[in-house]
Amino acid sequence: MPNDLDQILESREAQRLATDFVFTEGPVWHPGGHWLFVDVRRSLMFRVSLSGELETFRENTNGANGLTFDLQGRLIMCEGDGRRISRQEPDGSMTTLTQTSEGKWINRPNDLVTRADGSVYFTNPGGHIPPSEREIDFSGVHRIAPDGSVTAVTGELNFPNGLAFSPDETILYVAITRRDDGCIQEKERGEDCTHQLIRAFDVAADGSLSNGRVFANMFSPQDGVPDGMKVDSEGRVYCTGSEGCWVFDASGAHLGIIRLPEIPANCAWGGPDHRTMFFTARTSAYTMRMTTPGTRIPRG
Repeated sequence: MPNDLDQILESREAQRLATDFVFTEGPVWHPGGHWLFVDVRRSLMFRVSLSGELETFRENTNGANGLTFDLQGRLIMCEGDGRRISRQEPDGSMTTLTQTSEGKWINRPNDLVTRADGSVYFTNPGGHIPPSEREIDFSGVHRIAPDGSVTAVTGELNFPNGLAFSPDETILYVAITRRDDGCIQEKERGEDCTHQLIRAFDVAADGSLSNGRVFANMFSPQDGVPDGMKVDSEGRVYCTGSEGCWVFDASGAHLGIIRLPEIPANCAWGGPDHRTMFFTARTSAYTMRMTTPGTRIPRG
């Protein structure tokens, strides 16, 4: 397996900023000089500075997972337990952006990303909702348009997870965690799961998707699955997965795996120069310095 990361990593040593969590996820950089992230299984959200100063930002997050910001700098989140996309207003109050797509109750939204036109894309896997409670019978990606309407932009996915745009927003990348429980059993037997991959879609000016295709394979029998994703300014894709964070160039060529003390589930750019990568990894949060800055959130 290739591991040519010399042109990407400024340092190969990860710095642990905080620990003693249950399962960290959903990191995003706040321009005020800190990251936000969640401990999913405790429904807590935290704020941590570049130097590791930690404080609780929000309690009772309703199972919040993926976080991002809208063009006005308001925090948007996937509330898994509440089965909704919500927004935190400047006064701290919460607004429901949507609980439905095309009139049907969404499943358990996982991750989301904002586009420069103000629309928000989110993944909506169905695997964690009993079939009897699903109104949407496929796992896909949905779009909240600037006018507030919500539609499915693709349903041709198995278990969609992390999302990221290319630097010019003409491509949307979607991490596919697995096909079904059979994939979990394959990994328990030490076999490659051939359903772990990243898909890519062309994004039209109106926000619609087309030309769904495999961008990169992330087959592995090791611990971890394709999950959170980010992209740097040169178009490289960073996707957390088995053994660490996998890095691909813009053509899909695998450049290597960034390995950390724990398996990461998600990542986010940050710091004044946007070259510090923050990793949420099981019970801890880590940072590493990169040579190339990441794309910024929001982009507008």
